[in-house]
Amino acid sequence: MKTFKILFAVSFWFLLSAISCNRDDISFENPTQALRFSADTLFLDTVYNQVRSETYAVKIYNDEDKDVLIPKISLETGNASLYRINVDGKAGTDFTNIPLRKKDSLYIFVEIAPIANAPEAIAEDKINIETGVGMQHVTLFSVVQDAEFYIQTETNPNILTANTTWTNEKAKIIVGNLTLEAGKTLDIQQGTKIYFHKNSGLKISKNAKLNVLGDLNQEVIFRGDRNDTKYDTIPKNWNGISLDTGAELNMNYARVFGGTRGLELLESTANITNSIFHTHQEFGIFAVKSTITASNLVMNNCGEADLGIFKGGNVKLTHCTLANYWDLNAALPGLSIYATNEYSGGPSLEQGPLNLTIFNSIIYGDAENAVVFKPTSGQIFTTNIQYSLLKYGSDAGYNVDGTNIKDKDPLFQNYFTQKMNLRVKDDSPAKGKGNTAIALGVPRDIVNVSRTASPTMGAYQ
Repeated sequence: MKTFKILFAVSFWFLLSAISCNRDDISFENPTQALRFSADTLFLDTVYNQVRSETYAVKIYNDEDKDVLIPKISLETGNASLYRINVDGKAGTDFTNIPLRKKDSLYIFVEIAPIANAPEAIAEDKINIETGVGMQHVTLFSVVQDAEFYIQTETNPNILTANTTWTNEKAKIIVGNLTLEAGKTLDIQQGTKIYFHKNSGLKISKNAKLNVLGDLNQEVIFRGDRNDTKYDTIPKNWNGISLDTGAELNMNYARVFGGTRGLELLESTANITNSIFHTHQEFGIFAVKSTITASNLVMNNCGEADLGIFKGGNVKLTHCTLANYWDLNAALPGLSIYATNEYSGGPSLEQGPLNLTIFNSIIYGDAENAVVFKPTSGQIFTTNIQYSLLKYGSDAGYNVDGTNIKDKDPLFQNYFTQKMNLRVKDDSPAKGKGNTAIALGVPRDIVNVSRTASPTMGAYQ
């Protein structure tokens, strides 16, 4: 046995030496043809001052039948560049004599880290690759935007203690929770962008007021702080906007997406017009004994429901489109509307009366019953649904009158959130079927098209 161990050890070291010698014998030559890249331009995410982007990658391929030594890879602007690169596992701005085996490839990883107080601008640079056959390059491109930060820490509770106005001059970056103090007002001007870090949100305290003052093509944006387009269709990037008892929301032309609950109302009031909510893990709007008046409201892609109504309340929807084609987690019901008299948010089950009105709207989705009502014994549960298109099956537990259209596909232009367009096609059963008298109360659709003649159900004429 001892002799065997000695022979094994000698063989191992002999093999290791042989391998080492083979590595030393590898001959790297200058490239004699152009290298190939996975992309000639790398578009990085929009970033904000003092915030690094995520990491991107470009691949370099050696298509030659020999091992090559790349003389130099460097950022064109050197140490002054806003970009940083990593070549073959090493970080820096300038690299020399980089080996690349035949028919092999290597990664260059790229990120951008803009300096403080730079105005919104285009950040452009190049990764230059010198070879024996000339200079090649990969263009780097990103938008750098100035931003104002609101960061909650142990020593900073992150509270707006005075009436405040936000303009669109700087994006707002919220880390943790930002709270508007009780009784105060926050006005958000058109075109303002509000970005939330993971697990962050905006809290409107008791009797405070949030005014979202967007306009067509100058919407106020509420979303997560990851700007890459893939995050536009991913929920839970941030928590949501919450209103406490007695608080008031006035929202016009906003887009709220990518959160857990886009809007949470606790015995508060919301007036919402010309706004879009989509891609929330639980609810687009979660309302507890609240008053909601909404017109030209568009919703889609929410795990529990677009609109969840608990402990009753007073809700009126006019010319709204509540679609739900949720497909991210089959365990969630993906309803358009869920309404009940009950709420179990505290130590005991709470009840409240409900008054729900739906006029000239489209309520549709993948679920067999887009609307689920859960009235409780002894509680008022009043619904008034007219001139609307609804999807519901035989077990829905309710019926609507003959002014409504039951269970017919509204024929949306595109209900996929990647290219969401919830306008209806010309041959839609909802086309021109709204009530004119009701439409006169909301005479223009979400994109400012008149609907005073032959109004179409939903938010789009």
